[in-house]
Amino acid sequence: MSEFLKIKGYQVIGIRRRSTQETECPPVEIIEGDILDSGFLREVVREIEPDEFYHLAAMSHVGESFRIPSATLQTNILGTLNCLEAVRETGCKFYQASTSELFGDSPPPQDETSPMSPRSPYAISKLAAYWLVRNWRERGLYAVNGILYNHESPRRGADFVTQKVCTAAAEIKAGMRKSLKLGNLEVRRDWGHAEDYVRGMWLMMQQPGPDDYVLATGESRSVKDLLNAAFGCVGLHWGNYVVPDRALYRPTEVEHLKGNPAKAEALGWTRKWTFQTMIEEMVDAAAGRINFRHR
Repeated sequence: MSEFLKIKGYQVIGIRRRSTQETECPPVEIIEGDILDSGFLREVVREIEPDEFYHLAAMSHVGESFRIPSATLQTNILGTLNCLEAVRETGCKFYQASTSELFGDSPPPQDETSPMSPRSPYAISKLAAYWLVRNWRERGLYAVNGILYNHESPRRGADFVTQKVCTAAAEIKAGMRKSLKLGNLEVRRDWGHAEDYVRGMWLMMQQPGPDDYVLATGESRSVKDLLNAAFGCVGLHWGNYVVPDRALYRPTEVEHLKGNPAKAEALGWTRKWTFQTMIEEMVDAAAGRINFRHR
């Protein structure tokens, strides 16, 4: 997101929670802080006077949210509330990173009018955040919910299934490992590229008035389809290496997410990446990391 905004001519300032671990930082000014600290947020907003506020911070791993539900709800609900309150009287536009997980077992394809039926602590917390944004908008704030379906890139975290699969394919090809354990292989997701989706997020914020939008490809694929694509990139058949593990199933699963992006497309949003080119990029990046480590 920061790279896209800089190309558009923005001065970009990011907030990052302090950590003892070294993490890759975007080429922008970084302020260390915590969205759970409301006083800190108000002070930062007063000092910077932003034109647009993109709230992307969250405890965002669905599976992990079952293990730490309290921390998930606190970060995703209270953190959103603090951000909304920080910008409420500034005239700043506000973007909230919402999620397709809100729809749960609502029949596909889902759009902005589909019933919401969250099936994880993560989804429940994000539904509360969604309604906070709607309420603050009704009170006069330019506030947008971007209901994004899964968006991937080589920067995806290692514990998300797309990155797990693409990295495993590259490592197995390189002889670094022999197998990959995964949970439910039948679930279906609507996977798109993060580069396309950040462009859509920005478009939402350029409209005369605020609204909520689904960003999706309109296509769904199973985890098996993902495996076929990733292992196919390295000339292997996934069936020889993938080990199903019931312990990795979610306590309550969302079986099928597929979005209808017609409302966003009416804004002029189109996607450039196909599922295949996205997976090829991720596998190539994983192979590049392996080669870099072995120089």
